[in-house]
Amino acid sequence: MERHWPRPPVDGYTVDDLFTLPDLPRHTELIDGSLVFAAPRNNFHCTAVDLLMSGLHSSRPAEVKVSRDMTVILDSRNGPEPDVSVVRAAAVTGPNQMSFQGRDVLLAVEVVSPDSESRDRTTKPWKYAAAGIPNFWRVECDGDDDRPVIHVYELDPLTTTYVHMGVHGDRIKVDKPYPIDIDLTAIDEL
Repeated sequence: MERHWPRPPVDGYTVDDLFTLPDLPRHTELIDGSLVFAAPRNNFHCTAVDLLMSGLHSSRPAEVKVSRDMTVILDSRNGPEPDVSVVRAAAVTGPNQMSFQGRDVLLAVEVVSPDSESRDRTTKPWKYAAAGIPNFWRVECDGDDDRPVIHVYELDPLTTTYVHMGVHGDRIKVDKPYPIDIDLTAIDEL
């Protein structure tokens, strides 16, 4: 069987292309005008996302919503898909919505997978910060007990870069973007 791979335009793809190209695989992202296809997700990734979704929902104020796997439009050539996003409630327009604008995202969360390690540690945080997203969490798998370890970052508005605010192992308790307290050891029960 012959495969037909999309041929990128000379200037690269745009966010509009991301939403109109037929037959793209699930979780396709647009980074610097290039389509990035995600590998299948492992059990840790799926379980960590479930744990964070539940924990973020449990304490969220009415003015925010929590979403998973939604494209965030940073500019015309960048539409990454954070694993979890906390967005302004006013940015949610309905069930057919496919993306959020970067300005509406208060927290972007990336759960590191083997295929996305470099993007989740360098490329995406840099782009999220440049777009003004005030909070970023990078979630890693602790090799000793297979539990999540969360690196918390806050945006420095003067430099538009992230400042590392701490590492959380058994529990994450932070005040931004709203008061959050999640028992990370609960992943053992999921």
